[in-house]
Amino acid sequence: MNYLVAVLPDRIQAEAAYSALEKEGLPNDGINILGDGYQSADEYGLIDPNVEASKEIKRELLWLAGFGFVAGFAFNYLTGIEIFSTLPPIGNHILGGIFGAGAGAMGAYFSGGAVGLTIGSGDALPYRNRLNAGKYLVIVKGTGELIDRATRVLRQFEPENIQGYNEPIGT
Repeated sequence: MNYLVAVLPDRIQAEAAYSALEKEGLPNDGINILGDGYQSADEYGLIDPNVEASKEIKRELLWLAGFGFVAGFAFNYLTGIEIFSTLPPIGNHILGGIFGAGAGAMGAYFSGGAVGLTIGSGDALPYRNRLNAGKYLVIVKGTGELIDRATRVLRQFEPENIQGYNEPIGT
């Protein structure tokens, strides 16, 4: 499925663009308006960067916390550091492993969150920011020929941005 996303500055232009697309003969079920009074980004299915960040954190947590435990245990075993003198050696090794797992969990939180926020959301974050700024998105989905027709119509409205996609921009 092909998609075309046009960013328009206000509701009046978004509605005029929608009407022009209807007059051009594009099917109503392939045209959507996102913005205040219309569908929200979540209702349409644009990826939420926070959800992607959470998924990436969970993905990394298993590996980094597990590796951190093994590394912390091994480090304490090899160095013989006494964290608490009242604990037997194996207790200190396990505590070292727990500290290592904690460090791994922090690494998963920071690196996984950063990766999920910056890479996982694709173009959805700039579109969400524009919606939050009061702009409107007109999204057309359909065949390549339909998208070409919609592009010609939407260019008349001088959108801030117009971008085509060959795959879904949402989930």
